Amino acid sequence: MTVPYRPPADVAEARRVQEELRSRVELAGPGPSAPTAVAGLDVAYAESGDRLAAAVTVLDAVGLDVVDEAVHVGRPAFPYVPGLFAFREMPALLAALDKLTVRPDLLVCDGHGVAHPRRFGLACHLGVVTGLPAIGVGKTPLVGSWEQPGPRRGDWAELRDGDEVVGRVLRTRDGTRPVFVSVGHRIGLDEAVERVLALTPRYRLPETTRTADRLCRRALVVGGDPV
Repeated sequence: MTVPYRPPADVAEARRVQEELRSRVELAGPGPSAPTAVAGLDVAYAESGDRLAAAVTVLDAVGLDVVDEAVHVGRPAFPYVPGLFAFREMPALLAALDKLTVRPDLLVCDGHGVAHPRRFGLACHLGVVTGLPAIGVGKTPLVGSWEQPGPRRGDWAELRDGDEVVGRVLRTRDGTRPVFVSVGHRIGLDEAVERVLALTPRYRLPETTRTADRLCRRALVVGGDPV
């Protein structure tokens, strides 16, 4: 069941929306047993901060080739407020998703899911609004404490916020900095980690994130929508 996106009028309403919708997040899946199309979502900002490009790339889950892509150039939809970053980007990301011709089985967000102060980060919000399984893969943590995982690819440690496990600190390449994986919607944490490892055969960040990052940065350079 999807939930229509509702832009908040102010910070108080944005926090109420997060509190209201987090009960709709499905933390245990089942998730796609064998996804064929996996989407990466990323947003780039102009140096002025008043323009953004939201990109979605859809990759074949086996060969990791891009099979579809879309981008939307616009303006941030909400002020910069820690913990409410999703509201700046959601309208543009949803507009880009609407342009796709290939429907993804899984969304991989450059951001966080339940590893969020109100357990409702960007990956959760996108998952609940679209109804699609979603994972958050952050470069840096937003909340929580952890110990360093082992040095080898696939090693991980729990990301904990108080007494609650909110994600995993995952080593995707030998000897590189880890990434921070959390559930967004309709997928379990074990499966989320498995999917992230499948998307990182050569680099620290998932291929979904890398391709979406290139697309949104290129859109800002040309000043428009390239697709």
